[in-house]
Order: sequence, then structure tokens, then C-alpha cells
Amino acid sequence: MLALMMDRPLTLPSILEHAALYHAGREVVTRTVEGPIHRYGYKDALARAKQMAKALLALGVKPGDRVATLAWSTHRHFELYFAVTGVGAILHTINPRLHDDQIVWVADHAEDSVLLFDISFAEQVAKLAPRMQTVKTVIAMTDAAHAPAGVLVYEELLAAQTPEFVWPELDERQASGLCYTSGTTGNPKGVLYGHRSTVLHALALALPDAFDLSARDVVMPCAQMYHANAWCTPYAAPLVGAKLVLPGRALDGASIAELIAAEDVTFLLGVPTIWVGVADHLDQTGGRLTSVRTIAIGGSAPTAALITRVEERLGGKVRQIWGMTETSPLGVINTPLPTHAGEDPQATLQRKLKQGRGLWGVELRIVDEDGRELPRDGKSTGALQVRGPWVSSAYFKQDGAAAFTDDGWFDTGDIATIDPEGYLRLTDRAKDVIKSGGEWISTLDLEEAACSHPAVAMAAAVGM
Repeated sequence: MLALMMDRPLTLPSILEHAALYHAGREVVTRTVEGPIHRYGYKDALARAKQMAKALLALGVKPGDRVATLAWSTHRHFELYFAVTGVGAILHTINPRLHDDQIVWVADHAEDSVLLFDISFAEQVAKLAPRMQTVKTVIAMTDAAHAPAGVLVYEELLAAQTPEFVWPELDERQASGLCYTSGTTGNPKGVLYGHRSTVLHALALALPDAFDLSARDVVMPCAQMYHANAWCTPYAAPLVGAKLVLPGRALDGASIAELIAAEDVTFLLGVPTIWVGVADHLDQTGGRLTSVRTIAIGGSAPTAALITRVEERLGGKVRQIWGMTETSPLGVINTPLPTHAGEDPQATLQRKLKQGRGLWGVELRIVDEDGRELPRDGKSTGALQVRGPWVSSAYFKQDGAAAFTDDGWFDTGDIATIDPEGYLRLTDRAKDVIKSGGEWISTLDLEEAACSHPAVAMAAAVGM
């Protein structure tokens, strides 16, 4: 017997529609590529997203078409998160840190038809766009005063449309986003997100034992919007009505600290090097931050020294997270349990060095070389595998099929332990493990030991 409940699809435009209705004036603040600070409410963002959706349709964009961006974290990029996906097309966020040949390669592999770019990439796009085999339309994400010659202009296309628009009915399993892995071994691989998977991921992200987001928060993602949906915060923030602060391209310590203070940011997320830069700036200026509640750190494992320094200088509590492009990206997050109340500071710090506990939606296991599941005893070390509704089931165009097991798990390439409380601790990447005298040596343990010295800020251990 089937349930008698309305079958409403989980689609991304519904998030911005909700924010515009119930959090109309809650701000999206951007440090623009052109320089000035831009701010507007979610109601205005929805109107502009609908105008851009109509502009894309007028340019001939169809459901399933790939629309690429080469852009930073800005309000225009935020609009495209909904405008592109809302018409059934697929937003392909290209990582500008890829070298030029790989940027061309991913655009061709994705078969992008439209490329939108921030003006800081104008010279690069002028050089690379003619090499892209399928890109027919190039749009500068700026106004006429700042646009390079010979391309369409975002603000002009938008101004030619009215905001009256009804989103088309979409299948919630329809693809919405495409992000390529970094390609450290061979060419990058495409991860194809869907409306359903991304909505579920955004809901999970906002839960109290995850990012704990609400309408009372001010969220500033320092993970750029070209990388795994900026850790999905451009969807999670409007979902709960949080204020969203986008840093543009300026990720230096001074610029980040200035925005945090000016906008009363409560929740930060980014890689360790970002917070080292902010801490350095605060040390040099004697400044202090008073609004920060939580700093989510991912991308690489922070050391005990870094966690301590970030908490002292930025004022919030660090929550380490682990995830991948293939997990949308949230996999685990280091949230304390009730049993940890009253633990001594050193025990707290040692727990924070673990990547985190699983949350609903991501299943974890570690296996030996024969594929047998290993116990969760905090000692057994094996290959980490994951599965769940926002975990990739295959790469775009079936590249790298070996990463996916016959019984439906994704092999992350990480080596890890899981303890009895469910905390995951990475010990290595499979390709980085060091063996000496018949014993496995953790590069993360070596790095932690090096960084425990007060004269060492960061370290990397490499097997030779």
C-alpha cells in the first residue's frame, strides 16, 4: 500500500522561493569582483534569478544543457545556482585553479554550451574559449561599464527580462550540477549532482549536529562556489533564512577579517590556510572578532596547534569536517556527544583531531584488502568506503568506474579508522601510505608531530 501524501518534487528553486517569501529582506552580501560591497534581500535575489533564467532560455539553453561558470563567490554566481538549475539545465562550476589545458578539457568533456565568467578571468577566457569545442555563447558576469569587448553582458541580458516567471516542473532526480575533481592523477572526473540529492544534502547540512544553521545565523563560506557547491551553503543558507556573506575573490586574512567584523558573521567554513591567514592578520593588527560561533574546517586535516590558535584568535569553536566532491561534499562532522560534557581540554582537543561522526544520509565502512569489513574499534585501519543519497554512484560519462564497488559503495581512496563512538579518523590517502620495516606509518601522525613544535606553522610528510 502506498502512502496518501502529496508527491511534490524536491527541487532547488523551491529553496529560493521559500527564502523570498519568508525571509524576503534577509541579506546576501558580496564583496564584488569590481570592488564595492553589494547587498540585497532574498526577494530581490529570486527576481534576478528568474530574469536570468528567462535570459538563458532566450539564448537557447535547454533542459540537460551544461552551462559553465568560471567565477568566484558572488551574488551573480548565487543567482546562477538557481537560474541554471531551475530551467532544467546543469550548472558546471569550473575550478579556475586547474591549469589551462584541463579547463579546456573539462569544458569539452562536459560539452558546455554557455560559459559565464568573472572579469578577473577575462584574458584567460579570451585565450581559452576559442579552444573549447562546444561553447557557443560567452557572457561576462558584470555590467556594461566593466565588460570586455566582444562578449554578452550579464546585467544587460538580465535587464532585458522581467521577473514574472514560473519555474518548469522538474523531476527531482534530474541533474542539477556538475563539478570535476581536482585531477591529481590523470584528467579530472565529473561528479553529477541532482535536485533531490542536493536538497537532501542542504537539509542535512543545517541540522544541529551538522552545521546547526538557522535564520539567526550569518554564514560566510570561504570555500569558493566553484568547488562542490561551496560546501552547499548557498543552498543551506536560504533554506533556513540565514544571512549569506560571499567574499568574492578576496580570501586574504585582512579582507576576510574585515567582512567577518562588518557583517557579524557567526558561521565560517574553509580550508586551514584561510584561517592561518586570518589569525596572522589579527596577530599583526591586535584585532579581535566577537561574533564568530563556529569555524568548520575541511579540505585537509588541521593540527592540534592550528585548532588551538584558530579558536583563540577567531573566537569560535572549530568543527572539523570531512567530505569529497563525490559526497556533495559533507561526509562526517566533528560534533561532540552529550557524554563529552565536562571532559578535560586535552581530551576535547584530541577528539577534534578526528574528522567527525557520521550523520544520517552517509553510511561509512572500512574494509581490508579482500573487501572484508573491519571492526569499529578505533584501531583497525582499512580503506574507507561510503554510500548514501548524496554520494555519487558513478562518474560523468562513466570515467573511473573502478572507484565504485559491485555492492554499491564508493571507495574514497582514504585509509581510516572508526572508533566505537562512530568517529572517523583518516590516517592517509591510499596513494600516500608509508611502510617501513613492515609497519604502516601515518603521514598525518608525522605532520601532527612536526606541527606540535611552536616554530612550525604547517607541515607535509611525503614518502620517498
